[in-house]
Amino acid sequence: MINATAALGRLANEEHAYEHGHERPLRGYLAAMAVFAGGTGAVAALARMTGRQLPERIALTDVILGGVATHKFARILTKDAVTSPARAPFTQYEEPAGSAELNESPRKDSELRHGIGELVTCPFCLAPWIATGYVATLTFAPRVARAWSAVMTTVAISDALQHVYARIRTE
Repeated sequence: MINATAALGRLANEEHAYEHGHERPLRGYLAAMAVFAGGTGAVAALARMTGRQLPERIALTDVILGGVATHKFARILTKDAVTSPARAPFTQYEEPAGSAELNESPRKDSELRHGIGELVTCPFCLAPWIATGYVATLTFAPRVARAWSAVMTTVAISDALQHVYARIRTE
């Protein structure tokens, strides 16, 4: 039988050794990973129960549009001023970052809030979650997935054109 107290002590020692003098919200990361794995597992179970399967092959256009859409949606969720109320429980406002984006830092009052704060302020970190949702939606509702990716890709192209226009305009 495993001694729970001894096991927790060993885990705490491992965590301390890993951090090497820096605060790292490993328990918050672990919780986020558990949610991701659980959500992915639930979607796979639902697919199996309903007789759906992942597409045998995903079209290159779906990959390209999904990639651009994932990039744009990740920026909106992690940096946009308008979506800051959703991040506020996990972040602290730092400063404007330009182009309607904000710089925020994760709150550090608990490992869970810190870990989630890092996730919701990092477009690179959130992108796999979004891309997984996109592929899952391609499995269950491909028209919805393609419509979403078309909207987000169109917004990304518009944003790029806004930046180009701002640089080349003359008054």
